[in-house]
Amino acid sequence: MSLVERISAVRVLPLSRANSWRPEGRAKYLIGAILIALFVVMLLPLLAAFFASVKTPQEAAAVPPTFFPHALSFDSYARLWDYQAGLPTYVLNSFGTALLTILFTLALTLPAGFALARFPLPGKEVIFVFLLLALIIPYQALLTPIFLMFASLKLTNSLVGLAIIHTAIQLPFSLYVMRNSFESVPMELEEAAVIDGCNSLQVLIRVCLPLVVPAIITVALFAFIMSWNEFLAALVMMNRQDSFTLPLILAAARTETSLGGTDWGMLQAGVMISVIPCVIIYLLLQKYYVSGLLSGAVK
Repeated sequence: MSLVERISAVRVLPLSRANSWRPEGRAKYLIGAILIALFVVMLLPLLAAFFASVKTPQEAAAVPPTFFPHALSFDSYARLWDYQAGLPTYVLNSFGTALLTILFTLALTLPAGFALARFPLPGKEVIFVFLLLALIIPYQALLTPIFLMFASLKLTNSLVGLAIIHTAIQLPFSLYVMRNSFESVPMELEEAAVIDGCNSLQVLIRVCLPLVVPAIITVALFAFIMSWNEFLAALVMMNRQDSFTLPLILAAARTETSLGGTDWGMLQAGVMISVIPCVIIYLLLQKYYVSGLLSGAVK
């Protein structure tokens, strides 16, 4: 047999089949398996909390604990609903504080980010870095003087006072996001608006704001999640039951002693209720969330 005949007799695999055995193809399967494993690891605590919330009080406190409930019971949710001033009061307080935090944060960071990105301010880079230095200062160290100041201003046990603290916590990161987003807006659009007779405020409202909507949603999302979950400032500022937020009630439910110890069923029911709004809002806004974080990263 000649060399040409030997070569022609060699079986050639189809291109699609050959590509499936490339290292790149195996790497994709490996990455997929790793991601699925991470998803399961992250999901297991939520599943455990949900199953604990639908157990009977005796089974939820049993030792050793069981993962799956032997019988479904929503008694934990019923007890949480009527706990102290009532669950609706605490949920509304948390929502009110979070919404005020979003409004205050956007009202401050939108004009500040626009000014730092566009106006020729002397030493604006130094000012910007100085504002970001608040990220390295733990707000917990400032709660005592803040409480004394707010007490003199009658802002304790007030959702507005708590929202002001949450806004101060969120400001540095929000300002960083908004400034980078405004810098990514083409300068030519603003120059065209100025030629058409717009002043700086009109340029901000009519030209820039529609282009930085992803960044605005990102700032609002971070402000909501931070305010919704914040505990220590609420613990210091609030001492009336009707002004408590949801995290404070979860801490109180943890020390409930009606069963001779921690009421795990009611505590896990509160955890599930507190997680639901954050998950829903994130799933609805995740497209804008990713776009807002990347705003200004590439020019």
